[in-house]
Amino acid sequence: MGCLGNALWFIFGGCLSGLGWLLAGVLWCITIVGIPVGLQCFKFAKLAFFPFGKEIVYGGGVPSFLLNVIWLIVSGFWLALGSAISGCLLCITIIGIPFGLQHFKLAKLALMPFGSEVR
Repeated sequence: MGCLGNALWFIFGGCLSGLGWLLAGVLWCITIVGIPVGLQCFKFAKLAFFPFGKEIVYGGGVPSFLLNVIWLIVSGFWLALGSAISGCLLCITIIGIPFGLQHFKLAKLALMPFGSEVR
């Protein structure tokens, strides 16, 4: 399911999700202070383009929490909202459930990207 799922995901909407992460990364990289945040966005854009077969492990400490709060206020809420809405729409049909679950995984990641690791 991984290779076929990733191909179908990319063709039918995963491209837009990944482009959202890329746009957030570019906007963060405009300032020198935001470059570490932008690099994190680029890492997760790769996941957003091809999410099947990968899992996210959450961890971190106080610095990750502080960055997550700033991220949530500035751009994380909108990325999470878009993925959550897409996930709800895809879960209406039986065929769309695996793709909807991937959107929910990305929505959770959009809320807490710092301190998480993609495996």
